[in-house]
Amino acid sequence: MVRMMQDGTCYNRTEVFPIMNQDKLSITMFSSADAVAGQGVGSAYEEQVELIREGASDLFDVEVNKWTSSPDIQHFHTIDPAFLVRLKNKKSVNIAYCHFLPDTLEDSLKIPEILYPVARKYIINFYDSADRLVVVNPSFIKELEKYGIEGSKITYIPNFVSHEKFHPLGQEDRSEMRKRWNIGDDEFVVLGCGQVQTRKGVQDFVATAKMMPDTRFVWAGGFSFGALTEGYEELKQIMENPPENVVFTGIVERSDMVRIYNMCDVLFIPSYNELFPMTILEAVNLSIPLVTRDLELYRDILFDDYLRGNTNEEFKELLSGLRNDKELYRFWSQKSDHLSEFYSREHVLEMWRKFYVDAWNEKFAGEKDPAYAGD
Repeated sequence: MVRMMQDGTCYNRTEVFPIMNQDKLSITMFSSADAVAGQGVGSAYEEQVELIREGASDLFDVEVNKWTSSPDIQHFHTIDPAFLVRLKNKKSVNIAYCHFLPDTLEDSLKIPEILYPVARKYIINFYDSADRLVVVNPSFIKELEKYGIEGSKITYIPNFVSHEKFHPLGQEDRSEMRKRWNIGDDEFVVLGCGQVQTRKGVQDFVATAKMMPDTRFVWAGGFSFGALTEGYEELKQIMENPPENVVFTGIVERSDMVRIYNMCDVLFIPSYNELFPMTILEAVNLSIPLVTRDLELYRDILFDDYLRGNTNEEFKELLSGLRNDKELYRFWSQKSDHLSEFYSREHVLEMWRKFYVDAWNEKFAGEKDPAYAGD
């Protein structure tokens, strides 16, 4: 049985720990995601830690990268070799985040072919060593099962983005940000975000821009892994010699991304392979319409609230429609509002509250005699 967290009953401290003086569960988050700028994994990590600290302090005490800790729960956000050693600790509930599959690695980084089998085996071993595995896209459950990982230990919990961090800033800020990049107030701006990689569809982003010379295209992101990036030489040439209507900002600090979103009109993601891009959750908080490649993995998480295509010609038609038809633009803007409401703080927070308690009870019910048994 695969656990799919559902919105429902709210769990508070009294319900989970009704025994008098029952301590809160201690959680240590382990991650190196913030060591490399421009990664969506880092953004997801920051949001999740803040969400638990602020929204579940009645149930959990949270620490980050504290190697001397002996917590009830260890949550690993990245797959560092040093973390694999801690995964062997049987006195904690060990939870691993699955932000990518072994096959995704091959499309992102330029690694000697001889090392791929080793890297693939390591990733699968890391995921399989955890007591529970969390995916941010339900489509990855079946993929992980193909690697021999039991579906019963996999839970889907979507990413979350704070409305306090990502929200409309107003016309003055929009104009000021556009001036920084020599973009006029009346120009229609199409935004692409993420690391500059072949799998992100950067070449198609630029090719589509060439077909729409009267529209401005901005790519926010750069080479987080430098020359190790798949397709680095070709992409470097594109970045250094872009078409006149294309701007590459380079890596943008996450704290500045809200201003990037405020100056754009559409988020265009032509990626060939994704999980659950944080950029989507960030953009919909500002009612920005979405245009993506028609990937199967989006269908379970974006429903019918986005526009999708498969060719550059289709992307051009979709983007042109949004630019030229105000009613159409308003319709898809409201669709983004729906996504923003669905992936609300309250919804995702209750998933995490229930998940952590269930995971602890499942492993230690007999040993620590918890008063709450979950579902």
